[in-house]
Amino acid sequence: MADKPVTTNAMRLLKAARIAFEVRTYEVDESDLSGVSVARKCGLPAQQVFKTLLLKGERHGPLVCVLPVENEVDLKKLAALAGEKKVELAPLKELTPLTGYIRGGCSPIGMKKKYPTFLDESCREYEAIAVSAGMRGAQIVLPAEDLIRYTGAKVASVAQ
Repeated sequence: MADKPVTTNAMRLLKAARIAFEVRTYEVDESDLSGVSVARKCGLPAQQVFKTLLLKGERHGPLVCVLPVENEVDLKKLAALAGEKKVELAPLKELTPLTGYIRGGCSPIGMKKKYPTFLDESCREYEAIAVSAGMRGAQIVLPAEDLIRYTGAKVASVAQ
């Protein structure tokens, strides 16, 4: 008997918005939730698979940064783009209450609230990029332009 196809809130929202996407599922290894491992399991280059980070600014509060899994966010660049003096990663305990997602399954699509979102400009190097489908074990592959339009993301250099 085949497994029932997984549908997440992020997938439902994209379908409702008539945005085409592909789903890539993979086996979850709780001891290695790294994005590089996810990229390998999905058969994609690490630069094409993007992680979603929740950060907090001193003035404006939560913001989202989406960048290739093998890169680190440049906190100074992101702070300047967000009109903040300083930004830092949000404490892990705040991730689920603020976004509705868990570590390793945080998607820029369908968070509890719409936060300012910044997408690394390298997204335009590929026909499509992968982001979390909103759960561990599934990635959504879609054109970056569709993700930009849907999330209202500002595209800029945010990776170190």
